[in-house]
Amino acid sequence: MSNRELRADHSLLMSTVRQAGALALEFFDTDLKTWDKGGDNPVTEADIAVDDLLRTKLTAARPDYGWLSEETADDLGRLEKRRVWIADPIDGTRAFMRRVPEFTVCVALVEDGLPILGAVYNPAKDEFFEAALGGGARLNGRRIRPSEQHDAGEAHFLTARRNMTYFDWPKHGDDMKCTWMNSIAYRMALVACGRFDAAISMAGKHDWDIAAADLILTEAGARCTTTKDLTFRYNQERPRHPNVIASGPNLHDELLRVLG
Repeated sequence: MSNRELRADHSLLMSTVRQAGALALEFFDTDLKTWDKGGDNPVTEADIAVDDLLRTKLTAARPDYGWLSEETADDLGRLEKRRVWIADPIDGTRAFMRRVPEFTVCVALVEDGLPILGAVYNPAKDEFFEAALGGGARLNGRRIRPSEQHDAGEAHFLTARRNMTYFDWPKHGDDMKCTWMNSIAYRMALVACGRFDAAISMAGKHDWDIAAADLILTEAGARCTTTKDLTFRYNQERPRHPNVIASGPNLHDELLRVLG
């Protein structure tokens, strides 16, 4: 992709994600229609409306690109596309339903399996995280960097409560500081900007959960891998990953020793 094409796609992505965030806010703090997709996996009318907006605008502007989203039936024709939009219209649906401002609109543009653009937007807090390959990562237009923390015993972790069922955390230190948050993409973005030291998900995650935040992390200078120190490849036939460990560069190897 040429620099000119990348800039044009970046502009398209930023404006579309902002529109999607504004739409999500129209539903926030209202009596939502909700249902369960199966397997204790809730969805709301807001998820569907935001997905429709993202898909309509992005695919109309770039008809040659593929599309993969949590709320759209998967079209495996995407596997034949070099470039694919990967979207989670509302990451953190449970928080959104509880009217907690810890949800995000997430979209990545992936080329040949790797993210080249990413946006993670929390409209309730007006926090817009974004990155372009080779261009660094930003929060509301300002460059961001991860923390320099190197000691897991002093680190502040972001995770979801149910992750603790996958890992006997207390045996590694009862005094470890954890903050609970539903949206994995928001957790990863908060690590990218240094507000927290690491984000951990021991449960499986899909492309749409992490692709945008993965690029934001790596462009900020953080690390993002599985517990086996494998990086992520996207737009595969099965777009799912076993777990996610995101942290500042000085802490990552210690976390891999503990969690791997």
